[in-house]
Amino acid sequence: MAKRSLHEQQNSMGLYLRDPERYAPPAEMDPARAQVYRDLVFANLSSLISGTFPVLVKILGDEQWRQLVRIFLRDYRAHTPKFGEIAEEFVDFLASEPLALATGKWPPFMVELAHYEWVEMALQQSEAEPLPLGDADGLLDRPLRVSPLAWPLAYAWPVQLVGPNYQPDTPPDQPTLLLVRRALDFSVKFSELSPLAFRLLQRIEAFPGQTGLAQLQGLAAEAGMTESVAFMDSGLGLLQQMKEEGVVGVVA
Repeated sequence: MAKRSLHEQQNSMGLYLRDPERYAPPAEMDPARAQVYRDLVFANLSSLISGTFPVLVKILGDEQWRQLVRIFLRDYRAHTPKFGEIAEEFVDFLASEPLALATGKWPPFMVELAHYEWVEMALQQSEAEPLPLGDADGLLDRPLRVSPLAWPLAYAWPVQLVGPNYQPDTPPDQPTLLLVRRALDFSVKFSELSPLAFRLLQRIEAFPGQTGLAQLQGLAAEAGMTESVAFMDSGLGLLQQMKEEGVVGVVA
């Protein structure tokens, strides 16, 4: 039997590490040694990503979590060599609705919960700069922008409430609207948003050239409140609060 090339040996080893149930270790390698590598790869991957998803891990339990990691290792091909980005790839994998997860009793909220838990790590590691400090004088007269460290998020499931003792079977009638932001001390803050506050942040991102006044007027038109002075005053108060928290700012 001809000796296989290094590439063939490496490919054989890679298949075994990813899917030991279907592929044998390289014939040139001692099986016991190959199993040590297999167990190390799996343990390192599980440890690397489990810290990002503590609630999901608790809900699934050790056996089902290991099954999920095994499917990820077997079926997914990561697009990054950076360890810190593997958790994001894991979320992308779940969101792609892989056929391997079509069967089995996986929580219906699993994809959104995983994304919600990943957001905290993503914001902590983000290299984006916070918006510059300043007064709120120009909020109505100048175009606004949302901080890259403030993420308005909409979920079908109440992900902020989900845990081992609360696992809903069906989503509520209304979506869960959240603001996740990184404070100056690098702590990540989570808060619920009203539909109007969420829509205001959406508008600022969708219409970056509009002044704060135009944004509030547009929001009032959408809500059928164009004649309401109280609505505009409330909207200005909301903008001022968001400015103080570093969520929105004026375009320089």
